[in-house]
Amino acid sequence: MIHPDSGYGLWGLVVANSLVFVIFAFSFFKPSTKRDWRTFGGFSAFIVALFAEMYGFPLTIYLLSGWLQARFPQTDLFAHDSGHLWWMMTGRHGNPHFALPHLLSLVFIFGGFYLLAKAWHVLYEAQRGGKLATSGPYARIRHPQYAAFVVIMFGFLIQWPTLVTLVMFPVLVLMYVKLAIQEEHEAEDQFGQAWRDYAVRTPRFIPKLSWDDAAHVH
Repeated sequence: MIHPDSGYGLWGLVVANSLVFVIFAFSFFKPSTKRDWRTFGGFSAFIVALFAEMYGFPLTIYLLSGWLQARFPQTDLFAHDSGHLWWMMTGRHGNPHFALPHLLSLVFIFGGFYLLAKAWHVLYEAQRGGKLATSGPYARIRHPQYAAFVVIMFGFLIQWPTLVTLVMFPVLVLMYVKLAIQEEHEAEDQFGQAWRDYAVRTPRFIPKLSWDDAAHVH
């Protein structure tokens, strides 16, 4: 049973947190094309679904309550901290916000937003000059903005996994891959050999660790 002071049913917080992250992403991504809006819309839906369970109604815990209660009988499943499922299922105690999963999630979330901001600046300058974006994050991967959205969503999954967002995540990743491929076809039509040369030396989503990078690590 969900207690009034459990930290759920706070729909004002659902709206406020959703708006913060959606507006934050909008300010860095600045969608303008139909493809951009599909990308941004998918991410926004993920964020709303996440906070609807984080502060609204804990659907995942409700659906899994029988299984969870059998394995963690001493745990108040509907206490808000139990929504940190990775933390709760490992039998940890104390404040989950200082646990490794939460701290790691913040690295992914803020790292993703940083990548999104850096990529937009490079892309904006390239588009304004009618050039191919190949510097900054684009020197390492061909689609840093799509990668940034995936990294941010992955960070939230570490922090607060839900059945809905776990289903949405691979669907959105697949959508971003398809959008990226469409974008590549258009870029090849526009830039020709310059694009093909760039594509040969630059991975689509996962950066390569070059010998120069390895030397810097050591």
